[in-house]
Amino acid sequence: MQVSVETTTGLERRMTVGVPAAEVDNAVTQKLKETARRVRIDGFRPGKVPVSVVKQRFGDSIRAEVLEDVVRNHYAQALTSEKITPAGSPQIELSKDKAGEDVEFIATFEVFPDVELAGFDGFEFEKSKAEITDADVDKMLDNLRQQRANYVQVERAAKEGDRVKIDFVGKIDGEAFDGGSAEGQSVTLGSGQMIPGFESGIEGLKAGDEKPVELTFPEDYGNEDLAGKAAVFDIKVHEVAEAELPELNEEFFAAFGAEGKDLETFKTEVRQNMEREARTALEGKLKNTVIDKLVEVNEIDVPSALVQDEIHRLKHQAVQQFGDQAQIDPHSLPDELFTEQAQRRVKVGLIMNELINKAEIKADDAAVKAYIEDQASVYQDPQQVIDYYNSNPEMLNQVKAVVVENAAIDHILENSKVAESVVSYEEAIKSNGSQQG
Repeated sequence: MQVSVETTTGLERRMTVGVPAAEVDNAVTQKLKETARRVRIDGFRPGKVPVSVVKQRFGDSIRAEVLEDVVRNHYAQALTSEKITPAGSPQIELSKDKAGEDVEFIATFEVFPDVELAGFDGFEFEKSKAEITDADVDKMLDNLRQQRANYVQVERAAKEGDRVKIDFVGKIDGEAFDGGSAEGQSVTLGSGQMIPGFESGIEGLKAGDEKPVELTFPEDYGNEDLAGKAAVFDIKVHEVAEAELPELNEEFFAAFGAEGKDLETFKTEVRQNMEREARTALEGKLKNTVIDKLVEVNEIDVPSALVQDEIHRLKHQAVQQFGDQAQIDPHSLPDELFTEQAQRRVKVGLIMNELINKAEIKADDAAVKAYIEDQASVYQDPQQVIDYYNSNPEMLNQVKAVVVENAAIDHILENSKVAESVVSYEEAIKSNGSQQG
């Protein structure tokens, strides 16, 4: 076997592999003999079909099968001999394929980039801890009561906290625009579900009232055609309902899966959940900040084959989020919707893998156990969840991957300058808009 490798552009390699004719022809002859022993052809007894007849009828297809095996095996051998690790599948071209002569094929593929990690000495991060106050817990209790509220129709004017049923028609320069109208829509005033100014414009109206509400779409509004534009919404109120909040009693506590039966015990459980939520949110933000810094200081090329694989995964994930009823073909979604995110994910993966290998970071059994127990602690039967993780190899491997990645982040922080700060619960759980790795 003869092998030559050349660099075409960037990470792309072009490998030419030559295979002696005798090796291919011997494999074809052996395949013909095997086929002759098992093939059934009219006029011949089983196992007595002449090889010449088999060659005449099936020679081309048998040679094609042999060549497929030869190419696959010699491609793998060539990669091993040249110490090359491809990134993705190759494109194979048979450049010489004539019976009795040496066979030659060309494999074009990409390789993984060399990643030279930048040092962490100049890295500076802020590690925050959330302070959960009694007022935060009381506000959470109010939110939980709002979730279980029973709305009762009233005859008075609407105020913040009420739920109104309305019709509205939105117009820009006197013309109604797509998506700006609805009938019988329920809106909770003060919830922020509508654009700024819409809900406050309804306050003071009673059932049967009509009013034009003038407002301006935010500059960062999702629809670029509407962003920053002034609009008028003609609103008609059909119904005003106020919330009747449930009592903080044993029945209420049980509805949220609480173990305690009194208010103080329930408050303690709520505080613990808030602390866990805040801690998880802050850890996620810090992790994203560290990853952002890694990507910023480590410029690397990414193999297009890996990016394409990631685009494929992102498409399927996007469809899954819509549910089975969406019936969307993932392949119908345009690549460009996912290209930037896919490139980032591949880049982060390559950088993190290099960091993990260089620092020799492993999935510590104690850390894996602690992670699973923490995830299970929010369920009513934690032990059942723990047993599920431990009995499911796929889930266990996912946990180990997360634990290793977290350990890599800790490794960076240990070698960086880290300032500590205290933030409020609201600040802790507020999204920072960073991309996930």
